[in-house]
Amino acid sequence: MTTRTEPTRTQEPTAARTPDHHRARRPRSSRPLFRPGAGRQAHAGPVAYVLLGLMAVVALFPLYWTIVAASTSNEALNWVDPPLLPGGNLIDHLGTAWREADLGTAVVNSLVVSGSVALSTVLFCTLAGFAFAKLRFRFRDALLLVIIATTAVPPQLSAIPLFQIMSSLDWVGELPAVIVPGLVSAVGVFFMRQYLAEALPYELIEAARVDGAGPNRIFWHVVLPVARPAMVVLFLITFVQSWNDFFWPFVVLSTDNATVQVSMAGLSQGYVPDQSVIMAGALLGTLPLLLLFLVFGKRIVGGLMQGALKG
Repeated sequence: MTTRTEPTRTQEPTAARTPDHHRARRPRSSRPLFRPGAGRQAHAGPVAYVLLGLMAVVALFPLYWTIVAASTSNEALNWVDPPLLPGGNLIDHLGTAWREADLGTAVVNSLVVSGSVALSTVLFCTLAGFAFAKLRFRFRDALLLVIIATTAVPPQLSAIPLFQIMSSLDWVGELPAVIVPGLVSAVGVFFMRQYLAEALPYELIEAARVDGAGPNRIFWHVVLPVARPAMVVLFLITFVQSWNDFFWPFVVLSTDNATVQVSMAGLSQGYVPDQSVIMAGALLGTLPLLLLFLVFGKRIVGGLMQGALKG
């Protein structure tokens, strides 16, 4: 009689069993939580491009109209339907505006004034911003409130006492009369204070102090590298603001030693001002700023975006 033997059933080791066997397995059709490309930036749709294009046209139209007005005659600008395409008189009108307004001297003066004011504003505002953000001293918050409150005072209110001070220093008609009052800015101090308060950690300063660094070394080797994006933004904004300033240079400077804005004001004199020449002078005064933004435009946007992310 033949006996049938059943196959021996191998028992699974107990140590190999884990609680995962009792859990419900995820179906294969479910998608993983983190897919490849999940962190990529979303692409803008056609509506966004259309809106951006319209905004670009609106922003660039004044510059385009300045070129059109500077290249046509004064009579054509007074027509009921003014021309919308550039003419052929641009070079002649640019030369006339350059000679009549003495824009060569004015551009040099504006570069000296704007560069000096921007550099000093960046240096002093970074120093003050670091002090208000990370140093502890008495009446710190009260002093910051006083500085912020000065932004509410209109510049026209301080024109007479400031002119008296410049007259006592014999600076009337000289460039220091425009440079010295703008060496520091309350808005710049507040801007740098807000940036350094978020971007500069206390641990970095304490580590420098442990290594034996003094206040000056901490500022030059720790604060300045961190504050560089905000300093670039502040420099460019201050440079443009100083370049476009008209009121105080018009009050304190003479026409022989004027900035670009004051010199262009002389083009509008006369019984019948030539609008084409005035627009040509405005175009010449705008070209340095356009070149500045073409060169440093990415740094401006990068600094602003980095400050927004820090905040």
